[in-house]
Amino acid sequence: MDLAHYISAWIKEKVEEAGAEGVVLGLSGGVDSALTAALAREALGDRVLGLLMPWHSDPTDLEHGRLVVDRFGIETEYVDLGPVFDSLMASLPRGNDMAVANLKPRLRMATLYYFANSHNYLVAGTSNKSEFTIGYSTKYGDGGVDILPLGDLLKAQVRGLARELGVPEEIIAKPPSAGLWPGQTDEEEMGITYDELDRTISAIEKGDTRCCEEATLERVKAMMAASKHKRSPVPICKI
Repeated sequence: MDLAHYISAWIKEKVEEAGAEGVVLGLSGGVDSALTAALAREALGDRVLGLLMPWHSDPTDLEHGRLVVDRFGIETEYVDLGPVFDSLMASLPRGNDMAVANLKPRLRMATLYYFANSHNYLVAGTSNKSEFTIGYSTKYGDGGVDILPLGDLLKAQVRGLARELGVPEEIIAKPPSAGLWPGQTDEEEMGITYDELDRTISAIEKGDTRCCEEATLERVKAMMAASKHKRSPVPICKI
């Protein structure tokens, strides 16, 4: 069984184990969500719902989200979260930039679960192994999901599989961005390229980091340690 069929079979298995009918996912216009949508479509046919959830977003992201919809025949819902975000911000005291940025994926998470509950669907996350390993996600935002089909694929593997499945090249080739603010890119925010990150994660897993630059290795290890809480169950005070 090839990789695409393996992941698709896993998606179908998890949906059936949960007694769910299908999956819902956010279509951000990026390669990770595009690949997740393609794999879910293969697994479940028309029991896949993609949500387009802009909030004053780059129009290109919405255009690319619609490209995925057309390419793979995904049922969609359009929810403009801009007015919701503006209204909530008007009711809150001003927070720092990160608090404001993290509010956006948390609104998307709430919207995804609204549709998931309405359809008896699971929420399929779109984060990859590179991001998951260093905690590059918003806790209870894009990290708040039921299943993570790409959670064991490094970014390079995501791009390769996306090409195999026919994800449009303009989506694969564009700089990855969570769209947290205008001009934001993942690599600039992380302070490391995905190629460097992938190589370092692989080296750590193999137990041979001699090929890694010391500064890069220490940076990745620090990000892994600082984000451990995102990958762990909620701590419980045992009595």
